[in-house]
Amino acid sequence: MVCSRPEPGGRDRSGHLVLLYHAQGCHLCEGARRVLVQVQADVPFELEEIDITGDEELERRYRERIPVVLVDGDEAFTYYVHPDGLRRRLAS
Repeated sequence: MVCSRPEPGGRDRSGHLVLLYHAQGCHLCEGARRVLVQVQADVPFELEEIDITGDEELERRYRERIPVVLVDGDEAFTYYVHPDGLRRRLAS
């Protein structure tokens, strides 16, 4: 798991947590991560990346749909992350 925290010591001031479920060698996952990092430069949020590779439960739950992005615990995107859609979710 990789974490990106704009503020040292925990969640950023926005309070938003974005989870990216991904797997090794997944080109759609790499694209989703690029979009998340680009939006994070403008709109602060905590980003946690979770590699499902080798985890039976996560593989079963997400393998056919990765990348899967959750925003504050709610599934927000599969396959592609739409930057404007992410910004709208983070604004609420």
